[in-house]
Amino acid sequence: MNQEERLHYLVRRLRQESDAYKKIPLPSGDQRQLFRSLMNVRMPLPIDREFLEIQDEFLKEENRKKGVVALEGIPTIAQQYHSAIACADRISLWQGDITRLSVDAIVNAANSQMLGCFVPCHRCIDNAIHSAAGMELREECARLMQKQGHEEPTGSAKLTKGYNLPARYVLHTVGPIVYPILTEKHKKELASCYRSCLELAEENQLKSVAFCCISTGEFHFPNDAAARIAVATVTEYLKTSQLKRVIFNVFQDRDLFIYEEILK
Repeated sequence: MNQEERLHYLVRRLRQESDAYKKIPLPSGDQRQLFRSLMNVRMPLPIDREFLEIQDEFLKEENRKKGVVALEGIPTIAQQYHSAIACADRISLWQGDITRLSVDAIVNAANSQMLGCFVPCHRCIDNAIHSAAGMELREECARLMQKQGHEEPTGSAKLTKGYNLPARYVLHTVGPIVYPILTEKHKKELASCYRSCLELAEENQLKSVAFCCISTGEFHFPNDAAARIAVATVTEYLKTSQLKRVIFNVFQDRDLFIYEEILK
């Protein structure tokens, strides 16, 4: 199968799972958006090996086309900015799509259900990571949550495989929701997100972690305050840690500017 044949197979199979989905008109052109939407809304239910094998082939090729970014190609802030902050030779700042990073683990800003985003093609990082990883990620998250028996507390973290991502693992953490105003409790919870991920990475002998901007999107944590907490928590942790590299991944220009000002 080529990519288009794989895509058509995957869309056809997912539409067959529901009478409602069968009524969705097929786009005359590219069906990638429809495939992602059907993935996003699908509950964590079993699916046969043939489907998963074709899905994995399709997603691996899609991720390869986006361009995999190797850790070795990302400079540290000591190299990039001649920064003198603590552990500058083990910290990097990188702007782009976190699902392209070939590191030991990327961090996902999850919600308390820990099952990924169910809104079709939503622009949150939770949706992007699950869409790039494949359906196996939601299934593993569902097993973890079923075993736990309750929603994930704010500030804690879980580790799963990365499946079709270039990253080997995903660290899922639930950040604080800031409403109506930022409080000290929110700040402590956000710092806990970073520490929990770093601790879990070390427990599993991982050496490189890429953080997204936890809680600054849908959870409305002020970007500047979040960045300062992230940098302070990570630099303090690295002083006694064996982790070789921590990457602050930003997507928006305003976050790049904020982190540059702090890290320089």
